Amino acid sequence: MTVLAGIGFTAPWILLGLLALPVLWLILRAVPPAPIRRLFPAVTLLLGLKDDESVSDRTPWWLLLLRMAAAAAIIIGLAGPVLNPSRDETGTGPLLLVLDASWAGASRWPATLNQIDAQLTDSGRAGRPVAILRLSEPEAPVFQSGEAWRSRLPGLAPMPWQPGEQQVAAAIEAISAIDGGFDTNWFSDALDYDGREAILAELQSRGNVTVYRAPTAVMGLLPSTFEDGAIKLTATRSEPGPAQSVTLLAQGRDPAGTMRILQTATAEFADGATQAEVSLALPSELRARITRFEIQGQRSAGAVSLTDDSLRRREVALIAGRRNREGLELLSPLHYLTHVLVPTADFVDGALLEVLPANPDVIVLADVATLSEKEEADLVEWIEKGGLLLRFAGPRMAASDLGRHEEEVLLPVRLRGGGRTVGGAMSWGEAKGLAPFPENSPFYGLSIPDDVTVSTQVMAQPDPNLADRVIASLSDGTPLVTRKPLGLGQVVLFHVTADAEWSTLPLSGLFVEMLDRLAVASAAKARTEAQLQGTAWAPAQVLDGFGGLSDAGNLAGVDGMELVSGRIGPDLRPGLYQSGKERLALNVLPEKAELQPAVWPADVPVKGQEVNREKPLGGMLLALALVLLTADVVASLALSGRLALARAAMFVMAAILAAPQAHAQDQSDTEFAINASKELVLAHVLTGDRKVDEIARAGLRGLSDTLFYRTSVEPAEPIGVDLERDELAFFPLLYWPITPEQPKPSAEAYARLNTYLRSGGMILFDTRDADIARFGSASPNGRKLRELAAPLDIPPLEPVPRDHVLTRTFYLLQDFPGRYAGAEVWVEAAPADAEQIEGMPFRNLNDGVTPVVIGGNDWAGAWAVDRNGQSLLPVGRGYAGERQRELAHRFGVNLVMHVLTGNYKSDQVHVPALLDRLGQ
Repeated sequence: MTVLAGIGFTAPWILLGLLALPVLWLILRAVPPAPIRRLFPAVTLLLGLKDDESVSDRTPWWLLLLRMAAAAAIIIGLAGPVLNPSRDETGTGPLLLVLDASWAGASRWPATLNQIDAQLTDSGRAGRPVAILRLSEPEAPVFQSGEAWRSRLPGLAPMPWQPGEQQVAAAIEAISAIDGGFDTNWFSDALDYDGREAILAELQSRGNVTVYRAPTAVMGLLPSTFEDGAIKLTATRSEPGPAQSVTLLAQGRDPAGTMRILQTATAEFADGATQAEVSLALPSELRARITRFEIQGQRSAGAVSLTDDSLRRREVALIAGRRNREGLELLSPLHYLTHVLVPTADFVDGALLEVLPANPDVIVLADVATLSEKEEADLVEWIEKGGLLLRFAGPRMAASDLGRHEEEVLLPVRLRGGGRTVGGAMSWGEAKGLAPFPENSPFYGLSIPDDVTVSTQVMAQPDPNLADRVIASLSDGTPLVTRKPLGLGQVVLFHVTADAEWSTLPLSGLFVEMLDRLAVASAAKARTEAQLQGTAWAPAQVLDGFGGLSDAGNLAGVDGMELVSGRIGPDLRPGLYQSGKERLALNVLPEKAELQPAVWPADVPVKGQEVNREKPLGGMLLALALVLLTADVVASLALSGRLALARAAMFVMAAILAAPQAHAQDQSDTEFAINASKELVLAHVLTGDRKVDEIARAGLRGLSDTLFYRTSVEPAEPIGVDLERDELAFFPLLYWPITPEQPKPSAEAYARLNTYLRSGGMILFDTRDADIARFGSASPNGRKLRELAAPLDIPPLEPVPRDHVLTRTFYLLQDFPGRYAGAEVWVEAAPADAEQIEGMPFRNLNDGVTPVVIGGNDWAGAWAVDRNGQSLLPVGRGYAGERQRELAHRFGVNLVMHVLTGNYKSDQVHVPALLDRLGQ
């Protein structure tokens, strides 16, 4: 391509035609020879006559200029001018495009595809064969034309892993199998990995290598951890840079089951730092709903951190050493513990040996002094595998010899005999308060109320390791809570009772926060190889390169050891894995991962990913030449006095200019007809309110998905219908949401609507206002519905009777809720002569379909789902809301089945007569 004045030309030799413009100018300016004057007496008879048609003796300068411009536009347009031409050296011979195609480049993937598209265009223009090799999923390169590869670009996508040992070996083998030399353009994701240098050496041995990479650093999110009652999130970047803030999103399901952003946090990268940390202190109920964390604006699998059982509700077993006295619940040592843990945990009931096989997360022993050998051995084994034993003191423990002479395995410290009483009638001191929590305590940062006091406690024996095991103490320094590790688990002892007999701690909010931190900390540890050895895990959902979750399908299960020590790749995909009731998240980045930037040798040119899109100008110039030539015709006719022909020429020019628009309109109508008729399609009426139209489309999408999964009906993507322009005969059902501001259709549109209703179509009118005032004057939507429906040919209506076919076409229903429940739904009234046959549950109705269904339950809002199949709008609360959403889906199924099949189920009224004729 030749570049002149910043514009490229694909056929620059045609520009030589511009040299002929001066010759053309001279030819057009040529004047015929002057006439010879001859005297003729009779010419006096012509004096005074006027000729309306005159011919200029020479062409006007502006017309000459117009013709020159048209000729120049034709010449330049045929030369193939291109705006913003590529200035890269195209080269000759085969070209191999190498892509890392990993998660690290997913956020910049559109820019990468744009740059590849531009290079394919240049290669096609230069006649260079091209092949593409993805290192994350290498295949044998096939050299084809650039145009052939351009059609396959939308199918290229990054993988949620970086090239590993197997991929590197396969890539080197594929490169070595290529015959002859070739140049390479390497689109790097800017991260280093093992084997990259070996691939580069192999490519350099075959030709020139040019690297393209974005100048920005790659960002990732490490797996979330739980420390000291807060979720710790760590964002990392591949290169140090200036101070930067990133927003982290915590996503999960709300009580209605809708995926939402539950919390946000800001992580601050310091100047020159590569990691930024932030902590989220959330209530247990909210924390258990979180399913993933991600970096806002980073669309990649590495910027996502999936959660698993580490943030779920805990299973807790409560065991007391003494029963209620005379059945008084408030005197039970477990009363306060039960009420504190109800919002954050599920309880496992039973004796100690009965609950251990259930493997709870926490076991609480309240004033339990002695255990049998079997109980102690099994309990120790459970703790060593990662359990938390939470013990509370009491009269039994104070009176026993537990931990007096030597440290018990199930106690953090040795205990003194008896107990310590302060603040009573027989003591010299006052009740003690709590000292501030030390920094190494899981309670660090909690505020201590002034009214929390301790009057009695069991004392710890002074030992060398006592200071390391105290995590809470009284104001006089005596231990209040001690802890020690035991295997993978830990043992924690409160030196007071679990009720209010020895202290006011169980009566305070501090007690709730302390138990919450301890209970959560028990299950937040990462699983080790020893814990996963011998287990098998099945993938439930897997991540794609952009960070989206999808069903794992028929992917094979993996060994538990692989989830800890294996490398993520085609055989071990990141995502969620299940084993029984347990769930484990395998994220792209492991804990303590560091992103290493790729460093290229000095002899390898590295370029950025900036792409100036080429814009061909040839078509525009040829169109301009056509307009100029048409204007020349009109001007020439006008100068010669032929104005009628000039007007005709102007009409032709206007028709030519309008032809593309008319063609586009015809093409749009044809495309609409094809999309609407190739499969069953549900449609909604466009109201002009963008939000309402989007919800309507999403609602019909959700209903179509429900029909696809539950019935033999397989609808295509729903379509929005413009009543003024679109044909309605393609659609069995129209959903018409009512808004107060939508315009009233024209008379022609109403004519088409009436034809549609008389031909068997159905319109579902939805006022979306819970049917307030039953479409009366008190409802703006109801008033609008009356105005819109007045010109329609609608039969008499009645609330849906209990024996209407809508109640049984597919599901047996008596209510038809949407986002709202309880409002009446109106359909065509039954014939006056419809009678119920004895022994049949419904009347003998006609075989028609009700042309309209009217209600205000906002069905589309209940059906609406996003592209991932997640509900968009909440319905009710909890289980009752989900049940209401399910009934809304069932009503939609019944409605569509009624439209498609009519009242066929009413034909059951003839069953007795048929059986009688058959002699049955």
